[in-house]
Order: sequence, then structure tokens, then C-alpha cells
Amino acid sequence: MKWIILFSLTLVVLIVGCNTNTGEGCTGGMTCDVSDLQETKQLEISQDIEKIEVYHFHGANQCHSCITVGDYAEETIKTYFDDEFKSGKIVFGHINAELPENKELVLKYGATGSSLWIGVYDADGFHAEQNTKVWYKINDKEDYMSYLKGVIEQKLSGN
Repeated sequence: MKWIILFSLTLVVLIVGCNTNTGEGCTGGMTCDVSDLQETKQLEISQDIEKIEVYHFHGANQCHSCITVGDYAEETIKTYFDDEFKSGKIVFGHINAELPENKELVLKYGATGSSLWIGVYDADGFHAEQNTKVWYKINDKEDYMSYLKGVIEQKLSGN
């Protein structure tokens, strides 16, 4: 009987703590807050866009959904934006928000849990935006990558 109660409680914790339907994932010690693989067309990159940062913020302990959000984002960057990544026009990183050395970046973005943020440096300054829609796409890698590719292309074009 005790194992049934323990199993039930564990299941409830997993469901509540890692609810991908709300755009939130689990991160251990942090508050819990991812396409068609077609040929990449030539992008028209706005001259106003200096740099784009794509950061996967996470905690020390990540659930499968949290890991997937970050891994698919990294693969999207390296698949579709490799030239921009290599030139430094696009920056990508997995950022453990629990580490003291990442505190400044966490505060700059306002990350409060496992999340995907896109920061744009343009003529008007710096603008950061959390993308929660990727959480709804983690069960379909191609859809996730196509979606995120489109979001990044819009940012690069100045939209």
C-alpha cells in the first residue's frame, strides 16, 4: 500500500513540476516556469541587426522536456544558421542559471526557470523575449526546428 501512495505522489510531482502544456519545464532547484528540413534560402539580414543571442536557460537538474528544448534549439542554429553562428552574428548557449558566474546573464534576460530566450541587438538597443511556444513543439522535432528557424529569420530581417 505504501508503494502505491509513494508512486502516486511521485507521479503528481512529475506532472505538476514538468508541465510542458504551460510552456514550463522542471529545473531542480530553480522555479519551474520544442520542420521541415528544407534548404535554407538566402536570408535578407537587416543592417540594423548587430547580433542575436539564443539562450537555453536551465537548472542543474533538467527533465527530458527541458533538455529537448535546448538540444533542438542548438540543432536549429547549427543546421540553418551555421554561417551566422560561426561569424558571431548569432550566439547560442546552454546557460545553467544556478551557477554564480551566469547570474549577470540571468538577470539581463530575466530568466526565472527553464526557458528559451532570444535577445536582439539593433539600432534601438537590446531587446529580449522569451519564446514559450517551443514547449508545445518538443514532441515533433521537425515542427520545432521549422518554427524556431522562422522566428530567427524574422529577427534577422529586423521584424
